[in-house]
Amino acid sequence: MKKLIGRKVGMTQLFDEKGNVTGVTVIEAGPNYVTQIKTMAKEGYDAIQLGFGEVQAKKLSRGELGHLGNLAPNTKYPKRKELAGVPPVKHLYENRIKAVDGMKAGDVVKADIFKAGEFVDISGTSKGRGFAGNIKRHGFHRQKKTHGASDRERAPGSIGAGTGIGHVEKGTRMAGHFGDEARTSVRLKVMMVDVERNLIAVAGSVPGANGGVVVIKEAKKA
Repeated sequence: MKKLIGRKVGMTQLFDEKGNVTGVTVIEAGPNYVTQIKTMAKEGYDAIQLGFGEVQAKKLSRGELGHLGNLAPNTKYPKRKELAGVPPVKHLYENRIKAVDGMKAGDVVKADIFKAGEFVDISGTSKGRGFAGNIKRHGFHRQKKTHGASDRERAPGSIGAGTGIGHVEKGTRMAGHFGDEARTSVRLKVMMVDVERNLIAVAGSVPGANGGVVVIKEAKKA
């Protein structure tokens, strides 16, 4: 399965030859660096580990730099030769597939693995909205603002029986933390791939705020 780590840039519009407009989300998809090849014999499962998001070396710990082969040459730990061209990267993600087409550690994966017209699933973290009430969090209706109830229009109402069960049932929809959860937009059509700038434009919206990290993968649903 094809996968890439990317960063949400924002939304814009694309026009086709007939003048039809499509709202698209632009994603900076790569470059991704193959930082490790995991095998059944050594790690107990097959996977390709990808790295994304170049940062300064001082932003990473010595353990992270050692894993990426970026420790200073005067240390007692030798550099990983296969990762000589991999810069310090912030985000790592595993793709549970076997290495294909002779892929090895140190290789670079770019946006051109996807083509316009394909369908992808994109996973990210939704925008965090803090502590929210019932109306914003669950879409509840307001109550009537009449007969002396002028301050109760956004109140949740009854949350449990006074007798019998005697407590609030688990799972009752109430006010609380809203957003900042893992979400996936499924079956989004790839409208454009810009290989030179590593940009992918997909029709529709993508979870998270601009600048958030997302994972692009082949659509599971046909």
